[in-house]
Amino acid sequence: MTSTAFRPQLGDIKTAFALLTRLPVKASFERTAEATWAFPLVGAVVGLITLTIALLSDWIGLGLGVSTGLAIAGAVFITGAMHEDGIADSADGLWGGWTPARRLEIMRDSHIGTYGVLALIMVMLLRFSAISVVMNNLHLGTLVAAAVLSRAAMPFVMTLLPNARDDGLSVQTGRPSGTSAAIGAVIALALAWLSIGFVPMVCAASACGLVIVAVMKIATAKIGGQTGDILGATQILCELCVLAICTTL
Repeated sequence: MTSTAFRPQLGDIKTAFALLTRLPVKASFERTAEATWAFPLVGAVVGLITLTIALLSDWIGLGLGVSTGLAIAGAVFITGAMHEDGIADSADGLWGGWTPARRLEIMRDSHIGTYGVLALIMVMLLRFSAISVVMNNLHLGTLVAAAVLSRAAMPFVMTLLPNARDDGLSVQTGRPSGTSAAIGAVIALALAWLSIGFVPMVCAASACGLVIVAVMKIATAKIGGQTGDILGATQILCELCVLAICTTL
């Protein structure tokens, strides 16, 4: 029995947008795992929309703080807050339960606990502060770089870690091949290079690599694998790392 080599398809881009955003895209879900190579392209669009909102808001005189807040709100609206939901559920579950089964149960619960609330507050404060600095210093490409690199990180976690449960969004999506994850990484690196330059791109990508390793170690120890919530947390943490690094370069 021979295996067919992985080949990206144009329809994968629509599937990626349908998976990661709330944009009205008609897509097929027959290649959900294979479509992960296109995740950075989704990030590029989200980053550009976020940047456009920030620039237009500042241009009409709303000020840096309001412009930053509207930019963040726009990104959350476009993605349906799925990544924010992921980090909140991950915080609640990973640190709110004593056994893997209980942690997974908490992560699936629609209610939010103390850990989740604190995680969201810290994420939003850090994101607001970092984007404000980025906008003030006119490092505008950082918003695109953070969006593409953080979304390229998720397929690696999906590929390298088994599913922690037998159902859920991550299981429905499937486990992408290493080739799909690698193609997505190359696309993300190229887009980040164009957005922020070579040295900042290398620093930001290295930070994302460290986040991926840390998330995988914690998820493996706590629940034995990854879930959709873990993937959302990976995206948020990588995005924050890229924003933080680019504010210092």
